[in-house]
Amino acid sequence: MVFSFAKRMLTEPDLRLLGKFAYNFGFKGALSVEKYKRRLKRGEHFPPFLFISIISGCQLRCQGCWVDVAAPSKHISLEDMNRLINDAKKHGNSYFGILGGEPFLHPDLMEIFEAHPDCYFQVFTNGQLITDEVAAQLRRVGNVSPLISVEGTEFVSDERRGRLNVLSRTLAGIQNCRKHRLITGVATSVCRTNIDDLVTETWLRRLIDMGVHYAWFHTYRAVGPKANPELSLSREQIVQVRRFVVEMRSKLPLAIVDAYWDDKGEALCPMATGVSHHISPYGDIEPCPIIQFATETIHDRQSVFEIMNNSAFLRDFRETAANATRGCVVLERPDLVKGLVMKHGARDTTQRATALAEIDAMQARHSQHQPGHEVPEDHWAYRFAKKHWFFGFGAYT
Repeated sequence: MVFSFAKRMLTEPDLRLLGKFAYNFGFKGALSVEKYKRRLKRGEHFPPFLFISIISGCQLRCQGCWVDVAAPSKHISLEDMNRLINDAKKHGNSYFGILGGEPFLHPDLMEIFEAHPDCYFQVFTNGQLITDEVAAQLRRVGNVSPLISVEGTEFVSDERRGRLNVLSRTLAGIQNCRKHRLITGVATSVCRTNIDDLVTETWLRRLIDMGVHYAWFHTYRAVGPKANPELSLSREQIVQVRRFVVEMRSKLPLAIVDAYWDDKGEALCPMATGVSHHISPYGDIEPCPIIQFATETIHDRQSVFEIMNNSAFLRDFRETAANATRGCVVLERPDLVKGLVMKHGARDTTQRATALAEIDAMQARHSQHQPGHEVPEDHWAYRFAKKHWFFGFGAYT
């Protein structure tokens, strides 16, 4: 499997892009985690990875979306993005997850990438705006990997995403990425309507045939103004997804990403471990993308490093979540989320101004924390990487 995957990576992507990925994301990303470990020993908390929702607008209307896609579109300015990224780079960060809405609707997206050739950007996108011209631009800048969302078959995709012909348009974006030899991923929010179609070896082999280099499975989270809780996975299905990911990692020449388990198969939460926090399209600094409350913004006078390091709100969220569960505190204990919001007087960071009511109406659900059903990493490469660069960081002690 390792040899076959290495062969794919050496022959399919543009070698210049592969070099950017290996150095900016691989080597520098590992260094950023080591710097994070040293910061923790000094009592400092600034995540090695930042996830930034740069725009709220989107052309789709997905079930379970928590972003204000129907409200007037807002975006982080080029100036603010450059200031934010430059500040993070001073502390060793080199990887940035770019979310939306739909990031390719941002008017200055390519300028952001071009301004930071020493960084690596992963763009979470529905792929429909990756035209031949856009894919050519991504190849030119060289430091970007599109992570394209696929949510099911033709029928399921239209139902899940609130528009027609969604899958065909998304697949066209993937094809353009392949044509221009980009390092390309496909992400799926696994729910009851797509688990049987996409959590399969047949689907992963189809992705390989389409030129996709990595897949990211995450479980559906029933949050937002239209949570659609009937799509949520059962306890058994969550374990099924985890077991499938571990098995396929040892079998197929395709990297498979997950962000919710360590090398031993024990659950973790990136927010609770402090490895990542989120910045909204309005500049609000939030614990994670689905917790739409904040006490600070990137527009405050301090640097982003100082804001995050000194934030009592973020610190309380990390500690409360880690003490309550190794899983998702939003899904398992929405009452704790409400309590923290009230305690710190945190602002609702949505345009719809109903985030607190949404949390109040949530029922406790299963998340990735399934004691007694841990599935450890089987492949040595994933086990090594997770043990050294993505684990609990002392949060669960």
